[in-house]
Amino acid sequence: MVKDILNVEIGPDMGPRLDKALAAAVPEEAALSRSRLARLIAEGAVSREGTPITDQKAKVSAGEIYAIALEPPKAVETLAQDIPLEVLWEDADLIVVNKPAGMVTHPAPGTPEGTLVNALLHHFGGNLSGVGGQARPGIVHRIDKDTSGLLVVAKSDRAHHGLAAQFEAHTVHRHYLAVCHGIPDAADPRLHGTRGVSFEQGGILKIATQLARHKTDRQKQAVVANGGRHAVTRARVVEGFHGAAALIDCWLETGRTHQIRVHMSYAGHGLLGDPTYGGKRKLSEKAVGVDGAEAARSFPRQALHAATLGFIHPVTEEELSFEAPLPADMTTLIETLRGES
Repeated sequence: MVKDILNVEIGPDMGPRLDKALAAAVPEEAALSRSRLARLIAEGAVSREGTPITDQKAKVSAGEIYAIALEPPKAVETLAQDIPLEVLWEDADLIVVNKPAGMVTHPAPGTPEGTLVNALLHHFGGNLSGVGGQARPGIVHRIDKDTSGLLVVAKSDRAHHGLAAQFEAHTVHRHYLAVCHGIPDAADPRLHGTRGVSFEQGGILKIATQLARHKTDRQKQAVVANGGRHAVTRARVVEGFHGAAALIDCWLETGRTHQIRVHMSYAGHGLLGDPTYGGKRKLSEKAVGVDGAEAARSFPRQALHAATLGFIHPVTEEELSFEAPLPADMTTLIETLRGES
């Protein structure tokens, strides 16, 4: 069987061991855990300059390129399903949708159905850009299952390549609205003492760190001192709620997995409802009232919404910009924190 070859270059400060360096260097979309990489090394599937390296503790150096031989993905039939979609724009090359919270972007082993891709295949009569592979046709970027908001999907290969290039160059404009614990404040000495955290003119919080998969929980991301991928998030406070929480506008200079959620948690302002990074903080009834505290405690997902999306149409070169209003659950949460309901 012909295997797919993934070439990986070792970057600076990725550690001296082969397994650890590869875990930091492989693209996120490859979905290769450190344990799987260790198995591949032991099986002789990792080589350098044509020579298999079977010792996971082998020393590596920055600039070295390792070839990882992978089994080709198994064919998976992605079903078209009649699932309602909120469409903001559609033409021959792309579609922009407002994804509801609770919907997975593309099929995965645990969620083969009910995803955005399943809905899109029905909407398009089965025609989507094939660049992303059968399980992820047309998908150029994604947002987490429990994050609501805007996504652009390619209908043609030309659009797919053009959009992918814009995301890679970080020229796509994306703003998210979120509700976080506490209020990020430039006068907070704790923030000034946190590595990678600073404030820019206008009280804009900037978080610039390296992100990598968590050492023990491979489903999570974590801020790391060495290795990983550079990630930059900016945020400004839109509205504060009695000093206990805030509605914030976040925008991305880079686009890493869980980036906003990880960065806000790292800065001590995790998102309300976030089961992975939000911690066990509770809002004080004294600050936001009984209803506000209960609304925050029971909010069923991370309070995060992809609110705006702007890019250059990859075919017509028209400048496009879209907005999606806050969904009902976040609107109710905010109103309750204000004391309006």
